[in-house]
Amino acid sequence: MAYDLLIRNGRIVDGSGMPSFHGDVAVKNGKIVELGKLSGPADRTVDAEGRAVSPGFIDNHCHYDAQVTWDPLCSFSCDHGATSVVIGNCSLSLAPVRRGKEKRMAEFLSYVEAIPMEVLGTVEVDWESFPQYMDRLDRNLGVNVGTLIGHTAVRYYVMDDECQKRGATDAELKAMQGVVREGIEGGALGLSVSRNRGHYDPQGVHIPALWADEKEIFALADVLREMGTGIIQSGGGREAEMRDGLMARLSEATGRPVVYNNLGQSVRRPGEWQKHMDRVNETAAQGIRAYPLCSPNTTTQTFNMGNTQVFRGSPTWHPILLASDEEKLRAYAAPSVRAKLHEEMIEWKVEIPGGTISREWYNYIWVEEAKLDKNKWMVGKTLHEIAKTQNKGIIDAFLDLVVEEKLETIFMQAENNVDVEAMRQILNYPNALIGLSDGGAHVQFHGGYGFSTRFLGEWVREKQIMSLEQAVRRLTFDSASTFGLYDRGLLRPGMAADITIFDPDTVKPLPEFIVHDFPAGGWRFKEPAAGIYATFVNGQMLMKEGQHTGNLPGRVLRNSRYQASHS
Repeated sequence: MAYDLLIRNGRIVDGSGMPSFHGDVAVKNGKIVELGKLSGPADRTVDAEGRAVSPGFIDNHCHYDAQVTWDPLCSFSCDHGATSVVIGNCSLSLAPVRRGKEKRMAEFLSYVEAIPMEVLGTVEVDWESFPQYMDRLDRNLGVNVGTLIGHTAVRYYVMDDECQKRGATDAELKAMQGVVREGIEGGALGLSVSRNRGHYDPQGVHIPALWADEKEIFALADVLREMGTGIIQSGGGREAEMRDGLMARLSEATGRPVVYNNLGQSVRRPGEWQKHMDRVNETAAQGIRAYPLCSPNTTTQTFNMGNTQVFRGSPTWHPILLASDEEKLRAYAAPSVRAKLHEEMIEWKVEIPGGTISREWYNYIWVEEAKLDKNKWMVGKTLHEIAKTQNKGIIDAFLDLVVEEKLETIFMQAENNVDVEAMRQILNYPNALIGLSDGGAHVQFHGGYGFSTRFLGEWVREKQIMSLEQAVRRLTFDSASTFGLYDRGLLRPGMAADITIFDPDTVKPLPEFIVHDFPAGGWRFKEPAAGIYATFVNGQMLMKEGQHTGNLPGRVLRNSRYQASHS
């Protein structure tokens, strides 16, 4: 057989978890056709030079819904070996949307996922329905993109401004079910909802999905049961599952997999990750498919007090975060405001919705960059350490610095996934999926794109928490099979030729830095990768040594029902 592509001399890590072997991979018409010691002629031959040859990585939780319209590569997930991404998570999608409502729809995505509205405002919305949105994307893609139908978008589409005021009527519920059914018939991978009480719009009101009761969520999810396809994804699912088993009940009622955020170690909730595992063990033993996502990333974010999401939910702090810089400075200098912040954030006389910050947050936020020479001694010190040195209260020490440096001090926060032994157990937990890069979101605070390269470099090579074969399975087959991508995630004849070539000895994420490459002059953090040699999407080389080849071989990934009816 004459091949379109022959990858020679690789260490084939096929995604199954079975032992790797040295050999070649042959591709024809976008599909893998043979593996082994191959000698047939090929239009293109690539020498892997002993590097690992694996299925393309699947970035299973992203927010590229707008970015993909101008960036078909979904950078920077593509830099880290991803050949497929899944968007529309946490109830936030950009379809369906009525004419004239595009800006309001974008505001939900903008504020929850910290993507500047100036950037989102450049998107030319030429779709209304969810299938129209998918068809629009399908014309210009580098990576493959799987889409979820966002509950917030569906609710706003059907209920307009009432979506943030009340529950749905029976007629509205039926209309929402119709919208979901249309999206699933068009090939969407599933439905996304949210129970995250820390998700607000720019006006400080909870996003539409959070106004829905259980009856509404179960009714929309029942469309997937009826159609026999698709997954259900939930933002804020951990709290809901631990409270009353909502994620497991959704999966049990519909027979569909439920994937939710997240299993992780956090100083906000000491020991909860172990209780969470115990809970998932119980439901998995009953045959219920409700799986938390987990991330290999130590979750950090860089911010200043002119642009931060850290203190959302505090009754006093939240409105200040929405104010102008001048209003912020006046508020932070006011003794009365400081007294209220002390009550809320130090004495904890109120509860912050969504558990978005630990009660000892001042031990996990430090000065990354001071603007004034006189304050350089603070760099690397936590807010608590600075307050003790100055013999001040936490709020006073913090806001004295903020006001003096006119909101420009750079801070770093790290509260999640900082316990190595806990992370060893979490990343090896078979009832959780590894991913959760949040690619495309929080672009001015952190990257997250490098979850795969950090997993392979830090956790597999350096800390040796599992074999390379098992790690590749965690990045490929586990997500592919859960999300219904049955023709991907393995190197097998007949499977789609999504392939990543990487060096296990050097793969890792590189330090972040700022780039100004967004529309309207927008900036973001870039996180490059080392050790990713090349990626192939549907049999064509997409990236080589960090550079785009110019090919755009990606497609919208459609559910199994759609594929069966359109084959």
